[in-house]
Amino acid sequence: MTTTIVFDIGETLISDARHWAGWADWLGVPSHTVSALVGAVVAEGRDDGDALRLITPGLDIPAAYAAREAAGRGEHLDETDLYPDVRPALARLREAGIKVLAAGNQTARVGELLRGLDLPLDLVATSAEWAVAKPSPGFYAKVVEVAGAEPEEILHVGDHPGNDVFPAKRAGLRVAHLRRGPWGHLWADDPDVAAAADWRINSLTELVAIASR
Repeated sequence: MTTTIVFDIGETLISDARHWAGWADWLGVPSHTVSALVGAVVAEGRDDGDALRLITPGLDIPAAYAAREAAGRGEHLDETDLYPDVRPALARLREAGIKVLAAGNQTARVGELLRGLDLPLDLVATSAEWAVAKPSPGFYAKVVEVAGAEPEEILHVGDHPGNDVFPAKRAGLRVAHLRRGPWGHLWADDPDVAAAADWRINSLTELVAIASR
């Protein structure tokens, strides 16, 4: 029985479009250049930060992030960054008595901004706030801890095989792989992902029926 659903954040609840557009603006290149390079490094199984280093070799991403924030051009989230199915799906899950959490590899600032959107979530947490990131087992141990449930009672929802599907399964959680964003679409039909995921979904609204099983 599913008592808790834990959502990844980027490309699960929120679109990364503004994130990458902000970096494109900061680095002085067209947004489609960053998008194309992100797609290229993702397809190669590399870290998406490598896309920024292809534009600016040797880029110190944390230092550049701090400079963007200091210049008033840092991270921002509003209602338009949410995927359309997020609010209705979360609301229906809460109405069904499911504990609903969000936890992902983001900065503390993103955590603050997401909490500011007043979504029907019981908890929002980021890797920066926990000082541990996916795919570390420590991240998923923290997920189990804050969920207050047995691992097999927790359903993890995410788009990224390496950060979401495989490590969540190793931690004993059930998993729904979401076809969304570059990672979700690229690996949607990968046989290893299909074998590991308990469900493969196209919309968060599908979780309402899944959670009742």
